[in-house]
Amino acid sequence: MGDSRLIQGRYRLHEVIGRGGMGEVWRATDEALGRGVAVKCLKPLGPQQDPQVLTVVRERFRREARVAAALQHRGITVVHDFGEYDGVLFLVMELLEGRNLSQLLVSNDQHPLPVEDVVEIADQVADALAYTHRMGIVHRDLKPANIMRLRDGTVKICDFGIARLGADMGFTSKLTGTGIAMGTPHYMSPEQIGGGEVDHRSDLYSLGCVLYELATGAPPFDLGDSWAILIGHRDTVPSPPRAHRAELPDYFDRIVVDLLAKVPEERPADAGDLRRRIVSGRFTPAPFPSPAGAPPLPALPLTVPMPVPLPESAPVAGAAAPAPAWARGITGGHRPAAAVGGPRPAAQDPAAAVLTTEWTTAAPGSTPPPAPAPSAELVAVLAGRFRAGMGLGRLGRWDEAESVHRSVARDRARALGEDHPDTLTSRYEVGFALARLDRPADALRIFAEVAEARARVLGDDHPDTLAARQERAYALGRLGRHPEAYEAYAEVLAARERTVGPDHPDTLLCRHNMAFTLGRLGRLEESYRTAHEVAEARARLLGEAHPDTLVTRHEVAYTLTRLGRGQEALVQYRAIADARAAALGPDHPDTLAARYETGVCLGRLGQAADALDLCRDLVAARTRAQGPDGPETLRARQALAVNLGRLGRWTEALAASEGVHADRARVLGADHPDTLTSRWETAVALGRLDRWEEALECHREIAAARTRLLGPAHPDTLAALDDEAHCLERLGRDAEAAALLLRAATPPGA
Repeated sequence: MGDSRLIQGRYRLHEVIGRGGMGEVWRATDEALGRGVAVKCLKPLGPQQDPQVLTVVRERFRREARVAAALQHRGITVVHDFGEYDGVLFLVMELLEGRNLSQLLVSNDQHPLPVEDVVEIADQVADALAYTHRMGIVHRDLKPANIMRLRDGTVKICDFGIARLGADMGFTSKLTGTGIAMGTPHYMSPEQIGGGEVDHRSDLYSLGCVLYELATGAPPFDLGDSWAILIGHRDTVPSPPRAHRAELPDYFDRIVVDLLAKVPEERPADAGDLRRRIVSGRFTPAPFPSPAGAPPLPALPLTVPMPVPLPESAPVAGAAAPAPAWARGITGGHRPAAAVGGPRPAAQDPAAAVLTTEWTTAAPGSTPPPAPAPSAELVAVLAGRFRAGMGLGRLGRWDEAESVHRSVARDRARALGEDHPDTLTSRYEVGFALARLDRPADALRIFAEVAEARARVLGDDHPDTLAARQERAYALGRLGRHPEAYEAYAEVLAARERTVGPDHPDTLLCRHNMAFTLGRLGRLEESYRTAHEVAEARARLLGEAHPDTLVTRHEVAYTLTRLGRGQEALVQYRAIADARAAALGPDHPDTLAARYETGVCLGRLGQAADALDLCRDLVAARTRAQGPDGPETLRARQALAVNLGRLGRWTEALAASEGVHADRARVLGADHPDTLTSRWETAVALGRLDRWEEALECHREIAAARTRLLGPAHPDTLAALDDEAHCLERLGRDAEAAALLLRAATPPGA
């Protein structure tokens, strides 16, 4: 936010009181009303980030504001305002006086809370959840750090950053990633872990985990490995809370056990039913003794802001492994060193017994003793965990795979050494998963480190060294650093040809990537020639229908299109689509992708009638595979609208474009690039129907959105202004059109 501490001329920022994965929270004063507030600011994201990722992250932040602002309940944090200042999104909330439940547990000397406090908290949280669920909102990240207990005893739920509106599932799934588990491992429901459908009963399971921890001092699955925690939630029935703390009331024990049912249908029907059971049990006469020797709850501070994630470096008592990637930067509560009633049992994982041993430093000048060789059992355990991470990757569950590989890499480094080949292999797989998670900057850093270490340990020309260097080049390309990527590929290719020959699969893969990079550098003839040679070699060695051959044929066709050789490109796309249909089936995503490109090619070649028929088939196939709101379904529908226009059927084209625009606005948001594209196609159809006033309104909306999102000098913004000026000309408003064109032609700041 620059040097200014006053935003919107109203909120004066004083100090950062917390940092999390998405931003910072400041203690602030609302100078208009003279009250203290908490201001959450979205962390600025680097310009190298993919624009669509930026859009999704910003939309998640906006969504948190909209969801929280829609809730009016004493058990929900109040949101006062939301806006954007100096390019930074901010959220203004009430400044709460209290502590989150994770802080309370830590401050209580790692003892569970008194029973009466646990039951009171359960009662209030159930009441707040009943309200949010009636509003159609599922929190999806309920944990001690997201529940505040104020000085007056009021309990509030906070942080709706990944909440899902029940009536708008499709929209939110685009923000979190379809099939990707979102939440914090110690409190995730089995259905969240499986990436399945999540409803209000998932929140009930998470509440059961929270209550279990408040009542016993540890969550139901307090294990040292993130993957083991997830497997516990999915497959293991936890011991009842009373097994750890006998003085817990029987009704409360039954409630928590029911909340932790693996199958949603076996949990309480809803939070209202849960609260009725709590209230009924509370007012059945029964004592609430505290455990012998347990200290009372500590006095609460005078002013504590709303809860925010603790820094990654914040110590968490007893933690043996970091949380998975999708929970990084968020703490899930303290990890007590001992359970109530005696010491905790020793870790069952053989790795834990070795890897949690304290490390010491030798005295200066002395020769450090040789590190003990790891046991065969430990090596086998780590190898098994590595295989589990590889299996998750094969299933496409890259978030969880990254977490497992990161954990194994850390443990292998401790047991085997930082430069051991197995340690470097695990680190390489971390980078590979990061690349598949669309985090190329993080992947680049990992691959660069692994490549350097492998060169030092294995040699410059070792296949593993070259593999890491090639992945580094790929990450550079993903970041748009194509000249550097080209140089890196050239070095790897020379080494590949020298060591394994020109027709080795690894050499051909490197040459394929070189062809891609040449195309992005504008060297189209070289790109085409290289891709064509690779395709011929792959066809000769692997077969015409091999997936690798077809991938390179696709690159050939794409480059032919860019060279203006559309008929040749069409032949390639049709051959690819036919081969994929035969090998994979007519509705396979790869087959449909090739058919889509065939349709685009047909349209550009003036064969709009054929393209229209193909688009109709594509819409039907994509709807079967993805549903009517799937991004590829909407893409095929947009292509259908374009080809209707090419055939001069502008009334139908207008109706189709308006339908796609409405659905994209609902699913992706009004400012998403795809939504704006549909708006532009609508404006074109309106112009063709001589409805220039309406077309002008569309182009103005597009220009305003692009100015806001991309800046006034961006080429897309200038194109939108030119379209707006064209509409004004057609309406005879030449003076306004000229003023607009002058504005577009004026350099920024002039």
